[in-house]
Amino acid sequence: MKLVFVFPGQGAQAVGMGHALFENSAAARAAFEAVDIACGASISTLCFEGPEAALKETKNTQPCLFATSVAALAACREAGLEPVAVAGHSVGEYAALVAAGAFDIATGAKLVQQRALAMAEAATQNPGSMAAVLGLDASVVQEVCDSLKSSPVIGGGGGPIVVPANDNCPGQVVISGEVAALEAVAPLLKERGAKRVLPLEVSGAFHSPLMASAAEALKPIIDSAAIAAPRLPIVANVTADYETTSDEIKANLAAQVAGPVRWTETIQKLAGDGYTHFVECGSGKVLAGLIKRIAPEAIVFSVGDSASLAAAVEGLKT
Repeated sequence: MKLVFVFPGQGAQAVGMGHALFENSAAARAAFEAVDIACGASISTLCFEGPEAALKETKNTQPCLFATSVAALAACREAGLEPVAVAGHSVGEYAALVAAGAFDIATGAKLVQQRALAMAEAATQNPGSMAAVLGLDASVVQEVCDSLKSSPVIGGGGGPIVVPANDNCPGQVVISGEVAALEAVAPLLKERGAKRVLPLEVSGAFHSPLMASAAEALKPIIDSAAIAAPRLPIVANVTADYETTSDEIKANLAAQVAGPVRWTETIQKLAGDGYTHFVECGSGKVLAGLIKRIAPEAIVFSVGDSASLAAAVEGLKT
């Protein structure tokens, strides 16, 4: 068995996340406490009690997801589960780097907090949104988005900005950009065969050029952080390949904010290299569903509370 731990990104948050782990695992409780101390705020209370409106704010969502993921990681390790490789979706990559030993929880929490603030600020300065494109090949989505660049300027500036942001699984690609550009590209995608183009409830055009200012703000912060070479294989979002050095991690984390999340290729890479079992550590079961669509033969568990942890431990015995 080659076990991979994966960690979810924004959209997986829910009020109450991680509370059962906090209550039943000393290791998870210590992880939450470490995040609270590092962030100088009660991130754990926001996870457990909300309110939902506050939890949905980018500046809060990302630290909360990170806290829940590293708590689930700690609980899994406390229960005897140990990965041999890791990956994370968007902000989940920071929890994956904790799992890989590239930095500790406190360092990760501070970086995520800075990332969330920088992305929220960029979203205010350069408003935009995202939409899920269902039932269309990633290559076709890319082609249609590219075609819009040569169309008349939409909304002023240097041309319409809309790009594939998250290649989540076959038939599900999230696009990101200016609202006018998203509205303009939707009918074009449907003409090419998209079943649906669904606007997402997000506060910005994440993983698009509209986040360039966030990437620039984060780069010196990431460069000065104590980041070591990973002790486990980890596949980066922006390259869909293994990163092995501190410099690679720093460059990829800075680029990731305005670059794509190549999740389909990430899981294909891991499955192709013989990794067979996956545990999603954190809130929700989004990644488990995506993995099953990318690699149908994979054995997948989601661990977000005590019951699901027990099920994963039992299931991985066989």
